[in-house]
Amino acid sequence: MEKNHYFISAVVPPKERSGPAWWFAFSGNQLLLHQDPDSVRVPYLREFSELGVPHNGAHYLGELDGHSCYAVDLKENAALPQGMALEGLRKVYGRLDEELFWLAARAVQIVDWDRTQRFCGRCGTPLKARETERAKECPQCGLLHFPRLAPAVIVLVERGDQLLMARSRHFTPGVYSVLAGFVEPGETLEEAVEREVLEEVGIRIQDIRYFGSQPWPFPHSLMIGFTARYAGGEIRINDQELEDAGWFTADRLPGQPGKISIARRLIDWFVNKQGLPPLRD
Repeated sequence: MEKNHYFISAVVPPKERSGPAWWFAFSGNQLLLHQDPDSVRVPYLREFSELGVPHNGAHYLGELDGHSCYAVDLKENAALPQGMALEGLRKVYGRLDEELFWLAARAVQIVDWDRTQRFCGRCGTPLKARETERAKECPQCGLLHFPRLAPAVIVLVERGDQLLMARSRHFTPGVYSVLAGFVEPGETLEEAVEREVLEEVGIRIQDIRYFGSQPWPFPHSLMIGFTARYAGGEIRINDQELEDAGWFTADRLPGQPGKISIARRLIDWFVNKQGLPPLRD
């Protein structure tokens, strides 16, 4: 495939479809893939039924370069065709085309939402899918249910030629990252950034600037990235959240997150800003 793709998101599938489509099929949170000796491939077929794998239904995602894309929920313990296997998304990053990987990340969230949001949270009535939007409606009380999305902020804090990195006890040994946390109801994103930094390491920040965002399908977050400058205070870690935190120069960094994450993009941005060569994995 070409490197530059164009995706148009949609809910309603075309009345007529010519040619093959991309099928992002999941058992749990594992993606169904063709396994070649040196690569993996997303099924690209006219109809998913050609594989003969039982499933609970498909959700239209839109079009990638004019080709339809679908998310599919496989039946539990479905037998797989020869040459195919199930793999977690983290393991296939870098092995799939970038655009296909992030479409798979979109697909797994929709499949998971459809599996888990089946009854109205207000009255318990089984929900019905709306035909023209990504939502379900309660036929009894009319309450609308949309796919769950948990916004989280992530921030790189600078102090001169140093950046703030911290380590959670849940991280891979030796890995540090920038600070992150979920947005609370009623907060602005900037308020969430300030609160998270103060709560986790006890310092104050200023000059908060938007950096970029990234969907994070583990399981359903949207990471919203910022940079900020140190304003005052000494590091006092919240040991409920962190094992360690400190200031690091770009030429003496501890282990970093993988390139899949916006955390790594922030760190790479800082390293480049210091005029140093790109980090290696």
